Amino acid sequence: MNETLVTMVGNVASTVTYRETPAGVPVANFRMAATERRYDRGRGDWVDGDTTWVTVIAWRWLAANVVSSVNKGDPVVVSGRLRVREWGEEDKRRAVVEIDARSVGHDLARGTSAFRWAVEARSGAVRGSSPGDGRGGGAPPGGVGGPVVLLEDAVPEWIVAAVAARREAVATSSAEGVTEGVGGGAVVVEAVK
Repeated sequence: MNETLVTMVGNVASTVTYRETPAGVPVANFRMAATERRYDRGRGDWVDGDTTWVTVIAWRWLAANVVSSVNKGDPVVVSGRLRVREWGEEDKRRAVVEIDARSVGHDLARGTSAFRWAVEARSGAVRGSSPGDGRGGGAPPGGVGGPVVLLEDAVPEWIVAAVAARREAVATSSAEGVTEGVGGGAVVVEAVK
């Protein structure tokens, strides 16, 4: 099977939405914008070119990680399969460009990020086997296995509270018309016990 694989660098342009299919498969999606930058020799400055808009779709384990890691405005790198869907009548044809994501990550050329391993419950508890009998142990990410452990259950409460406070501060500043810089600044969250 021939696939068109792409890697796209841009910004998350919408809130990440999360749902489950009728079969219970997690899916997350968001809109992504990638604006071309080029150097204009006549003006002696960098200028914005055209903006490409795509919908990024993440499935299963990736969907759970995307919804807990990616926020509107974040610079990201997305790699996956490119799809163009068309619909409508001949005179009113419409199309949407989608990336069926295989991986999503923050663009570290524009900031810093801290990696955390995702946590999944042991599948043996779901199937009735004991953790030590060789049948449990959890499925690999993206596979069929035990239930996903919520971030709040796997991470200390003070970290969850700091992340929630950060997201609330960003939402408040966005609502008041204050925007954060897009440059290479890093955000540091400190906690005092």
